[in-house]
Amino acid sequence: MRLLPIGRANHRRPAEVPPEADPATQGSQVAEAAEVEGNQPGRLLGTVLLARDLWRLARGDGGRGRKLRWMLRLLRPYRGRVALMFVALLVATAAGLAPPYLAGKAIDEGIVPHDMGALDLVVAAFLVSAALYWAASFTQTYLVGWVGQRALQDLRERIYVHLQAMSIGFFTRNRPGVLISRLTNDVSALDSLVTDGVVTLFSSTLTLLGVVVILIALDPALALVTFLTFPVLAVGSVAFRIASAGAYRLTRERIAEITAYLQETLSGVRVVRSFAQEPRHVERMTELNEANRQANMRTVYLNASYFPSVELLSAIGTGVILLYGGYQAIDGKVAIGIVVAFIGYLQAFFDPIQQISQLYTTYQQGMAALDKIFDLLDTEPDLVDRPNALDPGRIRGEIELERVSFSYGGDGEWALRDVSLHIPAGQTVALVGETGAGKSTLAKLVARFYDPQQGRVLVDGHDLRDLSSHALRSQLGIVPQEGFLFSGTIRENIAFGRPGASAAEIAAAARAVGAEEFIARLADGYETEVGERGGHLSAGQRQLIAFARALLAEPRILILDEATSNVDVRTERVIERGLERLLLGRTAIVIAHRLSTIRRAGRIVVLERGRIAESGTHEELLARGGAYAALYGTWARAAA
Repeated sequence: MRLLPIGRANHRRPAEVPPEADPATQGSQVAEAAEVEGNQPGRLLGTVLLARDLWRLARGDGGRGRKLRWMLRLLRPYRGRVALMFVALLVATAAGLAPPYLAGKAIDEGIVPHDMGALDLVVAAFLVSAALYWAASFTQTYLVGWVGQRALQDLRERIYVHLQAMSIGFFTRNRPGVLISRLTNDVSALDSLVTDGVVTLFSSTLTLLGVVVILIALDPALALVTFLTFPVLAVGSVAFRIASAGAYRLTRERIAEITAYLQETLSGVRVVRSFAQEPRHVERMTELNEANRQANMRTVYLNASYFPSVELLSAIGTGVILLYGGYQAIDGKVAIGIVVAFIGYLQAFFDPIQQISQLYTTYQQGMAALDKIFDLLDTEPDLVDRPNALDPGRIRGEIELERVSFSYGGDGEWALRDVSLHIPAGQTVALVGETGAGKSTLAKLVARFYDPQQGRVLVDGHDLRDLSSHALRSQLGIVPQEGFLFSGTIRENIAFGRPGASAAEIAAAARAVGAEEFIARLADGYETEVGERGGHLSAGQRQLIAFARALLAEPRILILDEATSNVDVRTERVIERGLERLLLGRTAIVIAHRLSTIRRAGRIVVLERGRIAESGTHEELLARGGAYAALYGTWARAAA
C-alpha cells in the first residue's frame, strides 16, 4: 500500500562504459591468493590474509577515500548553494515521511471514531506536507544540477589544462582517443555520481534513519520483526559489492578502447578508403563492440540478480507484517492505523535500502571513471620549468649542443649519440642524412619538446632547462612536413602565433611567402573556412599558410622540418621565394632533401645513425667526397 511516492527506487540500466586491460575480477584475484596460501605452510596465515583482502575489497579499493575527498573539494567554491541544497533535502525528507503516519492517524482518530473534524485536520496536514515536499524537492533538484554541472565544468577545465602542460612525449605514448575519453565518457560517468549519487546517498540515509525511529516509536515489537531482514540484506550487499568490484572498471576501459579506435579510424579515413580496408575496420570495431557488450552484460547480470532479490525481501517483510500485525489488531493489541502506517513505512524502509544499493552501481561506474581521471592527473609532465626559470627577453638565436645523447625509450637505443654542434645567431643550417639518422630528433631537442639524457642544449649560452618554456617557444617558429591547420578561417590560422596581429600584418605575411595569390582567388578571401585540419585546402595551400603563420610570429629561431617535401614543383618555387624573406636575420635549422634548399644553407650537417658524420658548406663537402657527396649524387640523379 503506497500513500505517497517516497523516493521510489528507479531501476536504471547502468550506463555503458569501457576499459584498457584484460580484467580478472578482484574477487577471482582474492580466490587465487587464497589458493596459493592454502598450498603453502601456514594455513592460519592464509586465512588471515584472505580475510584481510576480502575486507579491503568490501571496503573499496585503496586510495578511493583520498579521491572522493578531492572530488568533494570541487564543490568548495559553491558551498553556500551546497548548504542550501542540504536544507532543502532535510525538508523534503521530513515531508516525505509524514504521509504514512498521517494515514494511520486518519484511520484511528477520524474514520474509526467517525470524527470529521479530526479527519479534516489530518487531510490538511497531508496537503501541507505534499506542498512542502514539492517545493523542497524542486529547490534541491535545481541546486544539485547547478552545483554538479559547475563542478564538472571545473573538472573538465582542470583536465584540459593538465593535458596542455604535458610534453610531446606524453602524446606519443598515449592514444588521443583514450585522452578524449577521459574528458568526455569519464567525466559524464562522474556526472551521475556527483548529481544523482550525492542526493540519493543523503536522502536515502536520512529516510532510512527516520523510518527506523518512527517504527520504534509506533510499535517496538513490530519494528523488531521488520529489522530481522537486516542480516540478510547486509550479507547480500557485501556479496554484490565483491562480485561487482572489477566489472565497472572493465566497462570504462572497453568504452575508452572504442573511443580511441573510432578517433583513429575517422582521422585516417582517406587511407582506409584508398586501400579499401573498410571491411577489416568494421570487423575490428565489431570485436571491440562485442567486448564492450560482454563487459556491460556482466554488470547487467549482477544487477538482475541483486535488485529483484531486494524487492522479494521487501514483499516477504510486508507479508510478515500483515500477518503478525493483523493478528495483533484482531486481538486488539494494536490499533488498525498503526498497522496501516507500518505497511506504508515498510515500503519507505526498503526503498532507501534499494536506492543505496543501486547507488553502488553508480558509485562503481563513477569511481572507475575517477580512477582513470586520477591516473591522468597524477601523471607528472616530463618537462617542467624550474622554480627560478629565466626569461632571457629577446634572444639572438645562438644554438649550441654539448655532447648531447638522447633516446626516446630511455633504453639505451640512442637516436642521437654524443652530438656537439654550434650554430651562430642568424645562420641557416641544413641537416641531411638517411631516414632515421636523427635529424628531426635534433630539431625537437632545440625546440625543447624533449630533454636529452646526456649533455646540454643551449640558446644564447643558457641551458634550455634553465629557461622559461613560454619565453623560448614564443620566439620559436616551426613549419612541419604537413602544415596542421585548425578549424576556422585563413586569417585565424595565420594569426595563430600572434592573435592580436592586424589585418595588414596578416596580409603582409601571406604576401611575403607567396600565399596571397591563392587567397585572393577564394570567394571569402582571408575569411575562408579551412575545415578540420585544413581539409578544404590543398596540401600546398596548407603549407603556404603554415609558412605565413611562422613568419607573422616573428621567431628568432626557425625550424623547417621537411617543409617543402609534400608540395608540387610550382608551389615549391613560390615557397622558395618566400623563404628568403622568412630566413632573413633568423637562426634556422632546415631539414630537407631538396637540393635547392640544401644549397642555400650557410652550413650543412650530415647525420649518420645519430652522430655527426661531417659538416661544412655545400662546396666543401662535395670536395671531400664523403657521405654528403654520396647523398648529393643520389639526389641529383633522382632529380634528373
